[in-house]
Amino acid sequence: MAEDETKKDETTEQDEATQDAGPVAEEASGEELGSSPEESAAGAEESEGRGTDAAASPDASSAPPASEESAEAEPNPEDELPWKERRRLAKSRQAHKAKPQQSPEERKAERVAERKKRGAARRKERAALKAKKTAGTGTPPAEKDSNAAKVRQGIVVSDKGQKSITVRVDIVRRHPTYEKVIRRSRTLHAHDERNEAGEGDTVRVIETRPMSKTKRWRLVEILEKAK
Repeated sequence: MAEDETKKDETTEQDEATQDAGPVAEEASGEELGSSPEESAAGAEESEGRGTDAAASPDASSAPPASEESAEAEPNPEDELPWKERRRLAKSRQAHKAKPQQSPEERKAERVAERKKRGAARRKERAALKAKKTAGTGTPPAEKDSNAAKVRQGIVVSDKGQKSITVRVDIVRRHPTYEKVIRRSRTLHAHDERNEAGEGDTVRVIETRPMSKTKRWRLVEILEKAK
């Protein structure tokens, strides 16, 4: 019995010691951890602020920046139009000012005066441009060379006219595409001053001035007489 009583006394003394040292132990544990009540309150506020920032961040990230919106703006279709069309659109968008009522004669006189004014401005502009230009040497005039007269050889087919013969000129050429030999003939009226050529003769004629309605050739020589 005595031993049990001594054990109970020891346990009660230990409990009372721990109760007396309780607040001091808690303060010591807080000091060891390096945190105070003010610091803990500040940490709580920071944690709450982080929570609100984290909650607000999805909305901020989802909103596109203003620069991207401006970059995605559609191009102006008027930039692709010719300058005359753009000028016409700009004039059509200007506010129209009503003019005083005029008679047809007055409108006609106004149009004539406007045309004269524009013509004077154009002449002045052209004169200014012409004055700026420097006179150059230019290209010298080409020398006029007399073209050589054409000469043809053919056979006399008629000598019935007075001082006139009809000469048939045969043309033989190969077709440039089909390589076929093509024979053609042309009839010329030539002047024979002395009536030397006869039918069937081979003659040479030269181009000359018009001597009648159809004669544009002249007999040069007789190459071969008909048999």
